[in-house]
Amino acid sequence: MDAALRIALCQVTSTADPAANLELVRTWTADAAARGARVVVFPEATMAHFGVTLAPLAEPLDGPWASEVAAIAVEHGVLVVAGMFTPDGDRVRNTLLLTGPGEHRGYDKIHLYDAFGFHESKTVAGGDELVTVDVDGVRLGVATCYDVRFPALFQQLTEAGTHAVAVPASWGAGDGKREQWELLTRARALDSGNWILACGQADPAAAGVEVNPKAPTGVGYSTVADPFGGAHARAGAAPELVVADIDPAAAEASRKATGALANRKLR
Repeated sequence: MDAALRIALCQVTSTADPAANLELVRTWTADAAARGARVVVFPEATMAHFGVTLAPLAEPLDGPWASEVAAIAVEHGVLVVAGMFTPDGDRVRNTLLLTGPGEHRGYDKIHLYDAFGFHESKTVAGGDELVTVDVDGVRLGVATCYDVRFPALFQQLTEAGTHAVAVPASWGAGDGKREQWELLTRARALDSGNWILACGQADPAAAGVEVNPKAPTGVGYSTVADPFGGAHARAGAAPELVVADIDPAAAEASRKATGALANRKLR
């Protein structure tokens, strides 16, 4: 089995300015790479936080914002995963950029946040394709925020050969929401037998960033959950860099022990 892979979760708080947020990516990627990370994960909406009009900010994957993130990733020899917005007619797509040496692609969020009083589908078009990428022999899948409530997505990623799934998020605050975030990330790890690399936006209050209080702009508590559902590493509410080593052998061990995939009767 392949050796452990060092990953970093960059729990930042985005602003409304893509240029300023690009500097966050530059600084935090350099720090993560200096600590030996090979995969550097940023939150959903890293390009610009929610609560602003997204369509004027959206750019294609070959546009200037994503191209500069790609240059940063190549400079440091890492895979960067970061949330951005790409154009789709009158709407946008909530896209995860995956970029680094030999890689530059996007994942469009499949499950849109039409819940808890929000209606993401009014302004965002959903995707329908799974995305995986290999780094140092470890296969990484991706999912975005509200996707974490849907176990089948993570089990399909397992069937596609993943050992870990990065889950960038901008989790909405509210009664019990932090507890749901922590529970769901660990549950998806256990029922899919994957490491879950759940990187959320930091709590804006802890970061001193003004945001629209009605928008889902993060609660912090990014988590690396191991394939048996344990909390391997966790951040607090404020901006924080979490660096952890993940062992792909643990994913195989979990699936063998629990039988959660092999013994399924309903799909």
